Amino acid sequence: MVTDIAPDRRPAEAASTRRTSRNLEVLRLIWRDRVGAIGLVIVVLMVAAAALAPLIAPYDPTAMSNQRLAAPGGDFLLGADEAGRDLLSRALYGARTSLTVSLIVVTCAGAIGVLLGLLAGFYRGFLDAIITPATDIMFAFPTLLLALAVVAARGPGTENLIIALILVFIPSFARVVRGTAMSVRREPYVESGQAVGLTNARLIFKYILPNSVAPIAVQFTTSLATAILVEASLGYLGLGVQPPQPSWGSMLSSGKAFMEMSIWPSVVPGVCIMIAVLGFNLLGDTLRDVLDPRLRGRSSR
Repeated sequence: MVTDIAPDRRPAEAASTRRTSRNLEVLRLIWRDRVGAIGLVIVVLMVAAAALAPLIAPYDPTAMSNQRLAAPGGDFLLGADEAGRDLLSRALYGARTSLTVSLIVVTCAGAIGVLLGLLAGFYRGFLDAIITPATDIMFAFPTLLLALAVVAARGPGTENLIIALILVFIPSFARVVRGTAMSVRREPYVESGQAVGLTNARLIFKYILPNSVAPIAVQFTTSLATAILVEASLGYLGLGVQPPQPSWGSMLSSGKAFMEMSIWPSVVPGVCIMIAVLGFNLLGDTLRDVLDPRLRGRSSR
């Protein structure tokens, strides 16, 4: 009689439990750090506000009224812009736009950059001779200038903005992962894996990539802050998300002409950008300290 033997799932369950424990430990260390806790709270609140914008926004962000440049209070909690549109509603939907664009950009750039970095750092040789100089050339251009050149060449619009920013952020991930891959590749356990006949793909996914998770996580967080800032800058120049879709950058641009009559159409998106960038930078700095054992002692500020 033949009996089916169920596969032993205990190793997989144990690995899942260990990953969960590590994630909870990282969150606990971030929360214990005052700076990290502030950054985490800012990021969580901003993500929640963006996700719930259709539910918590008091008005349609494109709806106009006759209360142009109204001061905060009354019908509009944060005031109204030059077209009588509610600034709070536009700020909430602007957060939705900025976060969506930034997440798409950093996720796609991260995936491509990590792959290029792994190939360049592990295989070296011909691949490294092509990938590294290409990323160095892109690093020679300031982030905003490179994004501006790509968007200007392709034309304004959300899709072109995303493509431009992806190209801008790929080199950062590639360089970070390449350095880690080169370092880990010389470790004895990788050489032992090669000696017992493990394939290159297995070595990369079993040893190289797991050791690159910490720098990738830090780079991802700090890149989100930069992406929000660059997206707002291009929106300010009229090359980003196009009206009537609200964007923090376009709100700043349209409000600058009315600064003498009301500062609120410029102050509201400006403060939103500042808080968002601050939150991701604080979280990224603390995440770097928590994930790097050499800096972990500092995470008690």
